[in-house]
Amino acid sequence: MTSLPDPVTKLVAALGRLPGIGPRSAERLALHLVQSDADGVRQLAAALVEARERVTNCERCGALTESQPCPICADSRRDASLLCVVERALDVISLEKSGTFKGRYHVLGGKLSPLNGVGPEDLRIAELETRLGPEGVQEVILALGSDVEGDATSSYLAKRLAAAGVRISRLAQGLPAGSGLEFADELTLSRALEGRREMP
Repeated sequence: MTSLPDPVTKLVAALGRLPGIGPRSAERLALHLVQSDADGVRQLAAALVEARERVTNCERCGALTESQPCPICADSRRDASLLCVVERALDVISLEKSGTFKGRYHVLGGKLSPLNGVGPEDLRIAELETRLGPEGVQEVILALGSDVEGDATSSYLAKRLAAAGVRISRLAQGLPAGSGLEFADELTLSRALEGRREMP
């Protein structure tokens, strides 16, 4: 049986570490790349390196950006009284596609998960608290997934932020249970934002 050349095996292993890419997909991608036009592969490699070197997280909100602060934080037309808390930077992109939310964002960088060793100190909760007063935030919208960890994180944040004197709300139901924002379409996200409710 013929085995793959070592460089292809290493490429398959590297591609297999990407989210959503299983062993067969990684192998197909690797074989496609090594048989593709060399210029096309060089352009892909250059685009990967450029994206990794130029894109970072906004120092204020945590969203993906090329500049500090990000365009959303820097936009004076955004409603600074509304702060939408999301789990990951990709969730900002999902909500922005809905075209409904005109406030600002805060990326937690994950959700509470004691089984995986993720506690409050591992998330950007302290940074969230320091933004509330100086930025004039009146409502914090918790836009976290509806899985067990998302619910636990939302409840924890609602209790912790209650002393800040801001309204705490959560996205309305309508998001798929047990999944994140990236799986919801724009209409579902739009309705979920419009139907948000205050946390007890």
